Amino acid sequence: MSERCILVTGGAGFIGSNLVRYWTKAHPSDKIAVLDLLTYAGHFGNIADLIDSGAVEFHRADIADAEAVAHILDLLRPDLVFHLAAETHVDRSIQSAALFVRSNVLGTTVLIEALRSLAETRFVSTRLVLMSTDEVYGPAPKRQRFDESSPYRPSSPYAASKAAADHFGASAHRTWGMDIVLAHPTNNYGPRQFPEKLIPLMIRNAAALEPLPIYGSGLQERDWLFVEDTCKGLDRIAHAGKSGQHYNLGTGRETPNLIVVEAIADQVDQRLGRPLGTARALITHIQDRPGHDIRYALDCTKVASLGWQAETSLEQGLQQTVQWYLDHPDWLDEVTSGTYRRYYEEMYASRLQDALDPHRQS
Repeated sequence: MSERCILVTGGAGFIGSNLVRYWTKAHPSDKIAVLDLLTYAGHFGNIADLIDSGAVEFHRADIADAEAVAHILDLLRPDLVFHLAAETHVDRSIQSAALFVRSNVLGTTVLIEALRSLAETRFVSTRLVLMSTDEVYGPAPKRQRFDESSPYRPSSPYAASKAAADHFGASAHRTWGMDIVLAHPTNNYGPRQFPEKLIPLMIRNAAALEPLPIYGSGLQERDWLFVEDTCKGLDRIAHAGKSGQHYNLGTGRETPNLIVVEAIADQVDQRLGRPLGTARALITHIQDRPGHDIRYALDCTKVASLGWQAETSLEQGLQQTVQWYLDHPDWLDEVTSGTYRRYYEEMYASRLQDALDPHRQS
């Protein structure tokens, strides 16, 4: 196979770094590049070994910096772009919606404009896979699942920003004929997820014998999708998805948050050799957050027709995830304290500086 260039925006983050690692194994003949600003949720250490080995090329830039993004795209001229750079934490969006508008809406439009310009001036044909979320559909009533034709009813500023980004992507396909497909995964979990999200936070706190805070009753239902299954789904959509179409990615099984936390607590106790129930006793119900959706549920028939379905059960995925976090306490300490940032920026100082501002170098 001839070498293709694959760009992953947000490739040092949770799903992005897992996708990069998956892609190097699944498609070893491809050239892979990462564009990431390395904010609180993007960790150079997630892919440092791949950069050292030469398997991945790294560009540090803000997805909303039009000049930098255009320059990087012109250098790479990618065949395929996975756009995963985004702010994703609902609680943070409630505190500061403007940041989500900048990263998720402006960042997406900057990328689209840069790709359109690349096609018009350099005649480069690029497929863009936009990462959306199931949250754009809003809460699902009992016994109902949303398919790709369901209307958007976002509840949080985060979901609203992703919905807006989706509309810009869909409009770019219709207006300019750009090759764009949209992916709507359910709640992801797995290794390298920043520990402000539910599952890694519960693992970290349970291991440290700290409170396990749960919003409200904890009966909010989510479809938990293991990140490796997501990567395989994105691969399938990228290669077989129809341009301009939306594809839901999920397991088809919803589980209340409380049940997930209890399972994590028991697994942590077992692996640390503690009496069963030690961690469960730390579960603390706190005031629910504003606009908290009670249930998300997706119909994934459309992507199944492309040959994809989730392979990892929640039990299997949690076992792998709990074990990974317990095996990597240094990673947890680094990302929560910020020491990783100083370490990697000193270690890779010249490389980061070149990537941070490449279009202004002499």
